Amino acid sequence: MAENHIDAALLKTMFLAGAQKLESNKEWINELNVFPVPDGDTGTNMTLTIMSAAREVQAIEEPTMENLAKAISSGSLRGARGNSGVILSQLLRGFTKEIKKVDVLTAEVLARAFQRGTETAYKAVMKPKEGTILTVAKGMADKAMELAETAVDLEPFFEAVIAYGDEVLSQTPEMLPVLKQAGVVDSGGQGLMQAMKGAFDGFLGKEISFEAETPAVSAGTAAETAEPEEIKFGYCTEFIINLEKNYTESDERELKAYLESLGDSIVLVSDDGLVKIHVHTNDPGLAIQKALTYGSLSRIKIDNMREEHQEKLFKEAAKAAAEQKPEPRKEVGFIAVSVGEGMNEIFRGLNVDYLIEGGQTMNPSTEDMLTAISKVNADTIYIFPNNKNIILAAEQAMHLTEDKTIVVIPSKTVPQGITAIINYIPGLSPEENKETMMEEMAKVKTGQVTYAVRDTSLDGFEIKKGDIMGLGDKGVLAEGKEVEDTSLELLKAMIDEEAELVSIYYGADVSEEDAEAFYAKAQELYPELDMELHNGGQPIYYYIISAE
Repeated sequence: MAENHIDAALLKTMFLAGAQKLESNKEWINELNVFPVPDGDTGTNMTLTIMSAAREVQAIEEPTMENLAKAISSGSLRGARGNSGVILSQLLRGFTKEIKKVDVLTAEVLARAFQRGTETAYKAVMKPKEGTILTVAKGMADKAMELAETAVDLEPFFEAVIAYGDEVLSQTPEMLPVLKQAGVVDSGGQGLMQAMKGAFDGFLGKEISFEAETPAVSAGTAAETAEPEEIKFGYCTEFIINLEKNYTESDERELKAYLESLGDSIVLVSDDGLVKIHVHTNDPGLAIQKALTYGSLSRIKIDNMREEHQEKLFKEAAKAAAEQKPEPRKEVGFIAVSVGEGMNEIFRGLNVDYLIEGGQTMNPSTEDMLTAISKVNADTIYIFPNNKNIILAAEQAMHLTEDKTIVVIPSKTVPQGITAIINYIPGLSPEENKETMMEEMAKVKTGQVTYAVRDTSLDGFEIKKGDIMGLGDKGVLAEGKEVEDTSLELLKAMIDEEAELVSIYYGADVSEEDAEAFYAKAQELYPELDMELHNGGQPIYYYIISAE
């Protein structure tokens, strides 16, 4: 086909085709995880991110470059999960900033948009690493710039850009030794290539079947819950305002105050011409009427919570609100990402205000973070992601929050998060507390025991599917056939002369009896150390061990 430009209708088709291609290959991309653990989630995170945007794109009946740009940018921003998802959202965000200015996309416009997307994504990552999705995106952007001036038809232009992207992807193991050792290419880069190839299929007119189901939202729980006699506000009301007039910070405060007068559980997020609303109320009509004064509405969803038999969930939330007598806004609040009831109890005991259920198997999205922030009535809120793959989503939520000071403590593991919270000092400034917490976190070594989901050679270990692995902060430290033996080998690899305290958290798949037997052997090995045993209840990992 000889085409030298893309109009809005074709771009909509291409974007949905790219999203569908990524979704259909997500499990394969998950399997490219460097560590052969059962929580490989790059494909899942990228799919949930792009599908959040795709649902908004699909709802546009009369596409223009401007409304497509808004839908892609806003949808991916709020749906971003994990590092790969956040980076993808930033690539899309930069891309849309360039395309919203034009009516059609030519090779030159596409090249500028690819370049801007890459620049935006690189800026979003504190320490960009080559051999990742960023490198693949940059390679395609550079190739597009090289070809743009002489490109006549877009088909050979796309073919050449995608072919070069595949070439760069194939070289990622040479840039990151850990990829070469594991025998895989970068999973995020592969995800990006699948989305690009799907978009090209859409450009060529290949038939696609797009289905965008709403993903399960990471559950958030208040630190304390209880049982009321009835649901106070019966209708869960959600919609998006497509702003049609100037919308100031004063307007946002006024709208939020009005919604607070109608109900509770309010989430109000504004970004680039859109306002997303969630409120529990007994009169959805009043909320809708007020919203219409700001612009047109889309994605309206009203659920009768009583009729849908969700009493238990909302009773717990209502009782928590009833028990908490109205108090002035607190100076400081805490949000932590946690998984496993035992871990949750530990964080509750440390006075964490709000727990986001998630972590390894389901990374919370930026919007999950924003929802949690809205629930904590405090001037300054500390967020503990407790997983390196959630830090970027937390930081993105921080940048989208204007009425509270958000401090993201970049904890990569649950033990790091626990240590950080323990070292919070009232009276110090947020900057001083962050510095103190990070200094203490740096002293924490974390080990995790799980099983391999495929064969691989990594960190000097020949690992077979089903083997037990002991993972340290920077790689595999132990490997074996039995959980207890491998856990003891991991412990030996972690302990040095500076270690004073060892904390052992056993998971959902370990019995109390087995945990106590392992604990006794660990004490026997290191009688001079203080040791603690806790029921973490975490999935996937038999043991999480910290040494500090």
